[in-house]
Amino acid sequence: MQNLVTDLLATLAFGAVGVVLMGVGYALVDLTTPGKLHELIWNERNRNAALLLASNLLGVGTIVVAAIVASDDDFALGLVGAAAYGIVGLVIMAAAFLLLDAVTPGRLGELLVDPEPHPAVWVSAVVHLATGAIIAAAIL
Repeated sequence: MQNLVTDLLATLAFGAVGVVLMGVGYALVDLTTPGKLHELIWNERNRNAALLLASNLLGVGTIVVAAIVASDDDFALGLVGAAAYGIVGLVIMAAAFLLLDAVTPGRLGELLVDPEPHPAVWVSAVVHLATGAIIAAAIL
């Protein structure tokens, strides 16, 4: 029974770190795109904005999962690692977004929230996912 309680508390802690990191990821996407993300997705049903946010959240989740797996049952190391690698991942994702914006025509943020489907959102989404996968591989 002791192991069950300990494992449940560890799961709760890792879950909390993951949710906080995804919240930070949400805020970064909201910051880098024009308009309010919650209005774009939930009120205007903007598929481009939804895909961009979903790819960011999945990238962050991938990093957190890798940090948990790499922790080798060391709870404190795993928790700190998940938080630290998650922050590093978000910084790298933001930098990759800014780099992509610098090398593409127009303002990428504006293209990504256009009400019409735009191929640039797929490129940006893959950058988020690839960044998360690269960091996850580096952790493991």
